[in-house]
Parts: sequence; C-alpha cells; structure tokens
Amino acid sequence: MYDIIIVGGGPAGLTAAVYGLRAGKTVLVIEKNSFGGQIAFSPKVENIPGTIQISGAEFADKLVEQAMNLGAEVELEKVVGVEKREGVFFVSTEEGSTFEGRSVILALGVKHRMLGLPGELELIGNGISFCAVCDGAFYTGQNVAMVGGGNSALQEALLLSEVCTKVTVVQNLADFTGEKKLAQALLAKENVEVFFNHLSVGYVTENGTLTGLQIKDSVTGNEKTIAVDGVFLAVGLMPENEPFGHLASLNDWGYFDSQEDCRTATEGLFVAGDCRSKRIRQVVTASADGAVAAMAACAYLD
Repeated sequence: MYDIIIVGGGPAGLTAAVYGLRAGKTVLVIEKNSFGGQIAFSPKVENIPGTIQISGAEFADKLVEQAMNLGAEVELEKVVGVEKREGVFFVSTEEGSTFEGRSVILALGVKHRMLGLPGELELIGNGISFCAVCDGAFYTGQNVAMVGGGNSALQEALLLSEVCTKVTVVQNLADFTGEKKLAQALLAKENVEVFFNHLSVGYVTENGTLTGLQIKDSVTGNEKTIAVDGVFLAVGLMPENEPFGHLASLNDWGYFDSQEDCRTATEGLFVAGDCRSKRIRQVVTASADGAVAAMAACAYLD
C-alpha cells in the first residue's frame, strides 16, 4: 500500500513525487512510455527559471534522478483504470498489475493531435512524424513540411532546418502563435519557406510512400501540392482522460475540470499538469501543479 500513487512521469508527476517524498510519504510513479513527458522531445528549453538552456531530455533525466534518489518507486506500465473502494484506490494496468494507494495523483499529460486526413494513421512513422529530435536525422538532405505555428512547431522547424535541404512551414493562421524570438529566427533561415493562411488538406502518396502534402489557401481557395519526403505535425495536443471521467469531471474539451488546488470531486484524487483545465500549459506550470497536488495529497493523508 502506497501513500501516493502518481499516474504519469512528466514534469507534473515527477515534481509531485519529489514533494510527496520530502513530506515522508511512500510514492509510486507509473509511466506508460518514457519518463519526462512531452518536454523530453524538446531540443532546447530556455524558459525554466534559473536554467539558461537545457535539452528536454536532460531536464527529464534530472527529474527522474531526483525523484528516485529520494526513494520513489517507478513502474513502466499503462494505467487503464482507477477505482476507489472503502477508502483505498486500486490502480490497474494494461499489463495486468494492480497497485493499492491511499491517494492518487493523475498527471496524465496529453497526446499529439492529428489532422484527421485520409491515410494519416497508416503514414505515422512512415512519412509522418511528431518529433524532430527523434526522426529529423532520417530526413537529412531531404525536403520536409512542418504543419503548425506554435512554439513546438517553430522549435522543431528550426532543428529540421539544420539537417534538411528545405523546410516548408504550413500555418493555418495569418501569423505564428509562438514566441517572436523563435519566429524571427525561423524566418531568417534561407532554406525555410512559410505558407500562412494555408490548410493541410491531403497527403500525396506513391506506392504507399509519402511524396507530397496538399495545401489550400484559406483566403483564395487555391490548392497546391508541395513535394516532400516527410511531414512533421505540431498542431496541438489533446488529453486522454476519458477512462477516469467517473472519478473527476471533464470539461467540453476532455480536460479535468479542476481549479488551481488540483482537487477533484473524489476525495483523495488529485490532478496535475497539462491534463487539467488551465489557460497556460508550460513546463513551469506543470511542475507547479505537481507541487500543489502533492501538498494537497499530503494534507488529505494527514
């Protein structure tokens, strides 16, 4: 029986583990993929207070090391259900394990949003990617498209511009929504072309291989096809909270409808990080949630 079971090993979950352990609680962190969450795929992070620059992977490694040095137990399994019976939480995984805890913090993070175009699922990992750090090297000397205009898209496009012959950025709005500094750096690249006010409307394939991206001007309605060897998507993220909606209410977009105290309608259950309803989703706000949720869990336990 653990004092706190944390579902999710991103900045929110790992920060919660640190705070819970420092309060003398026993803590189990369960992560389905790899520790660090989305931040682990960022090539360069420059908005963490006190740290001028660090890679997302290094930051994630430091978080895991800190939590484990304090005594956190970790499991790499996919949680598929949480139930509360007679004051005890039973956390079940796809692998068949069941863990018992006196309190639970859901720090589930989010997953990549897709465009929903025909043939998209079949092309993931075979022409469509989400992570330039992971897959950018496969497109060295080739032409790629980046769909999106936020911070993630700008960072990924900058990284791709260092190894690809050409990077075409497709943004559905009239301007980028990411930081001006990143936008300026990207627009200064000679091998980067940007299409503003353009929608991605289709993938072009030949014998199952991606060969192009069809885009449409949202102002004129004109369409054209860009010849590319790969497409990187950075069009937002979405939660995967539905399996836990019976314990914590969800808003219209599927996020946990929790306030800044990270509490839910179920006593002893807390939510933290990007899976929670909030206006700003950054690594610092995720970590802040983790601290708040852990302290609330400790108060509940005490």
